[in-house]
Amino acid sequence: MTPVAFSSPSVSDVTPAQSARPPVPTGSVGYVTPQFLAFDEPLTLSSGQVLSSYTLAVETYGTLNAQCSNAVLVCHALNASHHVAGMDADDPDQIGWWDNMVGPGKAVDTDRFFVIGVNNLGSCFGSTGPTTLNPATGEPWGAAFPLLTVEDWVHAQARVADHFGIQRFAAVMGGSLGGMQALSWAITCPERVGDCIVVASTARLTAQNIAFNEVARRAILTDPDFHDGDYYAHGVVPTHGLSVARMVGHITYQSDEVMASKFGRAQRAPNANGDYRYNYDVEFEVESYLRYQGEKFSRYFDANTYLLLTRALDYFDPARATGGDLARALAPTQARFLLVSFSTDWRFAPEHSREIVQALLKNQREVTYAEIDAPHGHDAFLLGDPRYHAIVQGYYDQIASRLGLGARQSTTGVLA
Repeated sequence: MTPVAFSSPSVSDVTPAQSARPPVPTGSVGYVTPQFLAFDEPLTLSSGQVLSSYTLAVETYGTLNAQCSNAVLVCHALNASHHVAGMDADDPDQIGWWDNMVGPGKAVDTDRFFVIGVNNLGSCFGSTGPTTLNPATGEPWGAAFPLLTVEDWVHAQARVADHFGIQRFAAVMGGSLGGMQALSWAITCPERVGDCIVVASTARLTAQNIAFNEVARRAILTDPDFHDGDYYAHGVVPTHGLSVARMVGHITYQSDEVMASKFGRAQRAPNANGDYRYNYDVEFEVESYLRYQGEKFSRYFDANTYLLLTRALDYFDPARATGGDLARALAPTQARFLLVSFSTDWRFAPEHSREIVQALLKNQREVTYAEIDAPHGHDAFLLGDPRYHAIVQGYYDQIASRLGLGARQSTTGVLA
């Protein structure tokens, strides 16, 4: 199969509206347009249900080499998508969620690597999921869409690799839920992963994490506009429940230190005397922020998708099949590993990464581990901490060296 690589539109392909686009910043992959890959081979899910056909939204950056040896799969977290880097061709303000990580001269250097972002099955950004039509009924799947697991996503992503003729990824990487997928790749398809990069993640959720997910789901399920998941037919969206679910999740992504520095106990609009208003409307800045985040989220994310993805988070536990022995669960792996955690991440605390490291070492795997003292909580994996990015960049330099991909060209044009 001939490799398919992303390329910018030629001048003749650019419409008048596109000619007025903002210029491409240095280090950006530029304007990107997704591909939609249709698969007709049935996919048997962990639940035993079968998807007879499905579509996956995909973006690629860089060029796949003749040996198909320089491919990197980036797996996304709960509310992200295939749009990993660059600017959306239809909406330049939509910047890829890991744009600070992926691009020419960046840590994941698209001058050397061919990077693939895939929107997971069940998501709401172009891949088959609850919002798409069920071929059996001609109506949106809604709550009837099959429950999924991380392993199901890996099997679907493997078919994307096959589409591009990629037998083995140079690296599979992800943060949070994306890190679970990267770890699952190393277990499920060990011969297809050279390096596995797991950031701010875990081998299984704690009871507290499952509890947070359940509170968020109950907010959605009990919204009167949910209609047992068939709200599409009623022309409504369970915005209240989805907003509360996002508020709950957002709290867990932030550290107490960040929340305190951003908002403290500042009041948004105290009364004329500068005192409390003594009501239940927005009074503190942090309340205003959470409500804004929740309401914004409810305008672009699907409630059924949120239920589906949080349940997949709950189910992930590769050691379940080995009686809780994570080392035995990781025994099939063949990859080298980089794990990164952050000191203030209390959702997926550093001890979760250290547990994976210890299990890998028991299997005599080659492991690099970095624990970054950063104040940003779980969201740190999305941010540009220079120590974090330097570690990832150095690790990819080693991968490139092993594969003979040449030196990294920095964004200043100087070889690094």
